Amino acid sequence: PVEYIERHFGKWALIFLCLTLSMTPLRRITKINQWILYRRMLGLFVFFYASIHLLCYIGLDYQFAWIDIKNDIMKHRYVLVGFLGWLLLLPLAVTSSDKMIRRLKGNWKRLHSLTYLIAILGVLHFIWLVKKDISEPLIYAAIVLLLLILRLNFSKNRNF
Repeated sequence: PVEYIERHFGKWALIFLCLTLSMTPLRRITKINQWILYRRMLGLFVFFYASIHLLCYIGLDYQFAWIDIKNDIMKHRYVLVGFLGWLLLLPLAVTSSDKMIRRLKGNWKRLHSLTYLIAILGVLHFIWLVKKDISEPLIYAAIVLLLLILRLNFSKNRNF
């Protein structure tokens, strides 16, 4: 059951991450600006589910045995990239308030562009975790790749 709980929260973090990244393309394609209103909330859901996923790993798998956790991070690349992804999510969650957006100005946008790297790390984490059938992680990889291509096309051509 611990593995199921862990994976459940990890998958939901990845689902919300894909939904978060899809808000801008949806806005551009549909010309409906309201999509953007959901982006911050979805992003915070990513952090919430990723944090629960991490807490399950730390608390249920390792009972907060920090030395064992450190050794596991160093031993398994999927744990390392998952942990790195969560560490990169932390400043995004902390800077998601209107006050922080105003305080960081243009740096806020640069900081939050890490979302794409986090998505790639999340997909790698899932692919490397799964040992046999990687079809489900590859679906997420395809979604993230599509969203990244859409973003790059938009950046290149503002008429997207």
